[in-house]
Amino acid sequence: MQELNIFTSAIYSLEKKEWLNHLNNSCEKYIDQDYITNNFGVSHHSFSLINDNNFKEFNLFICKIAIGILNTQGYNTDIYSLIISEVWVQEFSKKGGGHHNSHIHPNNHISGFYFLKCSDKTSFPIFHDPRYIKKALQLTVRNSNDITLASEKIYKKVQPGTFLFFNSYLDHEFAIDEGKEPFRFIHFNLQAVPKQLITNDIKRI
Repeated sequence: MQELNIFTSAIYSLEKKEWLNHLNNSCEKYIDQDYITNNFGVSHHSFSLINDNNFKEFNLFICKIAIGILNTQGYNTDIYSLIISEVWVQEFSKKGGGHHNSHIHPNNHISGFYFLKCSDKTSFPIFHDPRYIKKALQLTVRNSNDITLASEKIYKKVQPGTFLFFNSYLDHEFAIDEGKEPFRFIHFNLQAVPKQLITNDIKRI
């Protein structure tokens, strides 16, 4: 019997450890250390990093990877320009309790993370099956630790220097952090816009 997997959702992972020192140092001014030190359960969100020249190479890189992903997935990328809609750094509370509930990023097409500080003792991303009809009819899985066609969600362990890219419709969250070690990452969203709608004052790839 032949198996045809259709309507799948991919998560793309790659390592870029050589950027860790530069990007961690560049992010320091965006982190409110008093806020994350003195408050339980918070996730600190910075201002936008789009116009900071320290992140220029980073921003060009994520555009290149994202347009390649969309092209590989079968989309006609010739008629779209890819715009970075959001880039920001986050760090969870040093007192623990930092987390994100399940969510998506509307009006975007590729989202992702670059992990700056993390370990096997920190939070991690969790991805949920986006097929709402399947959720309504979900059966009990045999082994929740296995990644199969029956999986409801995926726990993705990461390390410093890990990039994750995924389609923005994919529900994701972050597990509750215990505050044992620092947890910091850059989050980004990109939007594919028809080229005929792009004006000269918008940067494009």
